[in-house]
Amino acid sequence: MKTAARTVLAGWLAVAAFAPWLAPNDQGVPFDERAYAPPTRVHVRTASGALAAPFFYAQVLVDPLQRRYVDDESRPVALRWFERGRLVSSADPGQPLLLLGADGLGRDLFSRVVHGSRLSLGLALVAALGATLIGAAAGAIAGLAGGWVDAVITRTAEVVLVLPALYVLLALRSSLPPVLSPVWTFGITAVILALVCWPYAARGVRAIVAAERRREYVDAAVALGASRSRVLLRHLLPATRGFLRTQFGLLLPTCILAEATLSYAGIGFTDAFPSWGTLLQEAANIVLLRTALWLLAPALAIVSVVLAVNIASDAAAAPIDSTLPVA
Repeated sequence: MKTAARTVLAGWLAVAAFAPWLAPNDQGVPFDERAYAPPTRVHVRTASGALAAPFFYAQVLVDPLQRRYVDDESRPVALRWFERGRLVSSADPGQPLLLLGADGLGRDLFSRVVHGSRLSLGLALVAALGATLIGAAAGAIAGLAGGWVDAVITRTAEVVLVLPALYVLLALRSSLPPVLSPVWTFGITAVILALVCWPYAARGVRAIVAAERRREYVDAAVALGASRSRVLLRHLLPATRGFLRTQFGLLLPTCILAEATLSYAGIGFTDAFPSWGTLLQEAANIVLLRTALWLLAPALAIVSVVLAVNIASDAAAAPIDSTLPVA
């Protein structure tokens, strides 16, 4: 189970890294008469049963009202491999390869999900890492300094924790201009998520540092002339590595779901540069899902990543026992 989870995570990271090469089509190009077209079925046998190189049949729209498509078996379309900077694509520009079907504008959903993984996973990684680093710094300072410094940081973290995180995210993002460039949207959303999530890491780091600073090895280091900063960096913070590793694993799916919520609500990434949350907007139409179930592909991507991260985080929790102070 742990190996499978790590494989899924590694696979999605590879997809995000090589998205332009893996996408068969441009994610923003609509194809004529392909609105809600079903996924393309790739064949390795001809109609007569003979083996052939992978191909698919041209799709024909026979009923625009019911969005009914049929395969024209008299028009096979070959696949092109490693051409035009893509792993695989259609040999006929008028017959696109739609591995996950098309959206309402006739755009390739598979290509959009692949490109969307870059924004969803990249933002979640940056936000979770930022929250972990901020929490580690704040918790370490509070645990080492004690006194009024500890009280201020602890009370601030408690105030942030008691706020309803989802409403805070929506309020902070809604206070900004609704339309921003993808770079600004990425940066602002990552900062907001980090500012909302840092107390979770800070509390644990504070507890570990406050307990470890009373240990004999710390007293010995101070007696030998080690400064407070050296004691913190060389002795106290290493004791929090296991906790921070697991905390990062817990924050990552939280940030993925938070970004998806913001984009789904229309205050995240735009349709021109979609994340997985943006792609889920069309799936909100329950009636539409009866005939275009493939619109749930972004939801399956989110579920697979979140589940894999949770399983991998549980597997990484064991080393924490060796870093926690003994009562």
